[in-house]
Amino acid sequence: MEPSSPPLQMDTAGYFSPGGLSDTSSSYGLSVGGQSQGLDSPTALMGFSDSGEKLFADSPPSLGDDAAMQCVLRSVPKRLCLVCGDTASGYHYGVASCEACKAFFKRTIQGNIEYSCPVVNDCEITKRRRKSCQACRFRKCLKVGMMKEGVRLDRVRGGRQKYRRPVEIEAPDPCAYLTSHHPFTGKKTANKVVSHLVLVEPEEVFATPDGSLPDSNLSTLTTMCELINRELLMTIGWAKHVPGFSILSLVDQMALLQSAWMEILVLGIVYRSLPLNEELAMAENFVLCREQCRCSGLLHLHTVLLQLVRKYRKTKLDKEEFVTLKAMALANSDSTNIENLEDVLNLQDRLHEALQDYESEHHSEDPHRSGKLLMTLPLLRQTANEAVRTFCQIRLEGRIPMHKLLLEMLEAKI
Repeated sequence: MEPSSPPLQMDTAGYFSPGGLSDTSSSYGLSVGGQSQGLDSPTALMGFSDSGEKLFADSPPSLGDDAAMQCVLRSVPKRLCLVCGDTASGYHYGVASCEACKAFFKRTIQGNIEYSCPVVNDCEITKRRRKSCQACRFRKCLKVGMMKEGVRLDRVRGGRQKYRRPVEIEAPDPCAYLTSHHPFTGKKTANKVVSHLVLVEPEEVFATPDGSLPDSNLSTLTTMCELINRELLMTIGWAKHVPGFSILSLVDQMALLQSAWMEILVLGIVYRSLPLNEELAMAENFVLCREQCRCSGLLHLHTVLLQLVRKYRKTKLDKEEFVTLKAMALANSDSTNIENLEDVLNLQDRLHEALQDYESEHHSEDPHRSGKLLMTLPLLRQTANEAVRTFCQIRLEGRIPMHKLLLEMLEAKI
């Protein structure tokens, strides 16, 4: 008996390389429902309908927290499963789908099952007839954009598995968070907020260049956009671990993420680039010099990012300050969609106090250091806005494919 379709919720979608993208693939989305449910991993945010209209035209979607994380959209019309037309329970493996088709796709991939169509490989797949031909049903799953990469082959029934990144794997799981694997060797601090932010800081991302692209300039842009998409997924998961964030209303959580996502990404690039000389570390294995940026049409972005790098290098920004500023950037929203401003201000105050406590403990020789760091946030936002404009221009030029998550987050910033 196939599972019924409960209110929309999310599950694992994974990440994938930029090769082979289409309009129907890589659709990461928030789900619809009236209550918070668990989220296995932070791999989905928002989606466009097939007609290209925004799902959140009337009101912004948001993130919630219950026993685990749940992505929820308010006031969104009921969506249908792109495979069979049943009511979609969420975005599963990249597309809106029902529980039955989600489970079917997962079983097929995990079991490495091969099907054959008894007719001509063109059976109609509907809610009533989806069981009639497994081969055509699986083909339809792939056609509408379900991603094999989203199915964890090592997940079994009976509870969550613990994953360790093998040494030979270049690109980490975007849902993985720092535990004992993290190389961080920073200062011990009495402030629990700062120490917690250090603990939940995501693992470093690694670029996965598409070697099939002959044009190196297009390859640079494609790799960068794929990288940003994966960092967005990690940012969504990271945000729920920021102390005080998950108790905000669902709408306010999404408003903060939509407002601050690029600031968070930019701050990460800047922090990675601090040890470098006039180069930008987009990832640990993806460093861009001025000439590469010029050839790829990113010269202005290179210039403004380096301006921010020099500012933070001058302050000798440390890891604890970096993770705290990142959380402050999340809370320091300029969104007009905030429902409960007092709750957001309380979150800002809590993070501000954490930074002040840390500075008093570790930089007592400079009583104004926390203020100096806070004064960098306007430049961070200005730099992030330049980055948004750059990628909006790349989108308009249409030279490279972009993941839908990145497209929709850019749309939210316009």
